[in-house]
Amino acid sequence: MKKPKMSSAQMVADSRARIEEIETSDLIGMVDDPNVVIVDIRDIRERQRGHIPGSVHAPRGMIEFWVDPDSPYFKPVFGEDKRYVFHCASGWRSAITVATLQDMGFDAAHLREGFSTWADQGGPVEVPEKKT
Repeated sequence: MKKPKMSSAQMVADSRARIEEIETSDLIGMVDDPNVVIVDIRDIRERQRGHIPGSVHAPRGMIEFWVDPDSPYFKPVFGEDKRYVFHCASGWRSAITVATLQDMGFDAAHLREGFSTWADQGGPVEVPEKKT
């Protein structure tokens, strides 16, 4: 088996070393701030089990295209003059995502521990109704 030149764990560590990380308790305090956009990059199935109310869903596979105003996939929510905080389940995908976005010139931070500690620390959670 051929090993990659860099492990995913090293990619996460390298990303975390150069991006802004937000603690869960701090982001809970920002939930109602109209100048903060919380971006959930988890898979739709993860999000359906519960998400941060008011968060924007942006699948990991599309985010670079959605934030780029020159892309045909650009989403206007990413063109606003606001603070963006990305999250995934554990903080790994969002760390790599934010590092990549910074390389593109898009300023953002990420939720250090991800959604995994959100409810346990008192963060509000919205669970969508199941469609029948």
